[in-house]
Amino acid sequence: MTVLQGATVTLRPTLPDDVPALAAIRATPEVRARWRGGDDLAAEIAADLQDPDTRCLTVEDGRRIIGMIQWHAEEDPDYRHAGIDLFLDPAAHGRGLGTDAVRTLACHLIDVHGHHRLTIDPAADNTAAIRCYSKVGFRPVGIMRRYERGLDGSWHDGLLMDLLADEVVR
Repeated sequence: MTVLQGATVTLRPTLPDDVPALAAIRATPEVRARWRGGDDLAAEIAADLQDPDTRCLTVEDGRRIIGMIQWHAEEDPDYRHAGIDLFLDPAAHGRGLGTDAVRTLACHLIDVHGHHRLTIDPAADNTAAIRCYSKVGFRPVGIMRRYERGLDGSWHDGLLMDLLADEVVR
């Protein structure tokens, strides 16, 4: 995969050397509360890098690592689409960098990979993420009840959102 340049952020293929910085971001309380995971976050990120079905891109602001955006594709021609997931350093929140990262990847998946539909599934109570994705053109599809287990062991709802190629806000 090539390097993608957004208005502000750069998305580049994640390297093994990025894992410690990304694990530190995933370990922040704000990110940890939203991303599931066990005790070895570095091992989980390294496993994502080895998963042939997941493409991982490091998000940089300038030359500083601020997070990771991932995507996967359903290639069955009758259901073809791509899904996106993202985490950013809380120090980067509220500056439009997440919106830029999602928009940059969405445009790439539509324009280069030919996807007509993209999905993303934030926690239903993650208003900041929902607002970010909405700015790119994602729309709510519906609530996925008891979709993911939280750190406290209880089930939490997720919001399925999708974006059609002609709806992206460029």
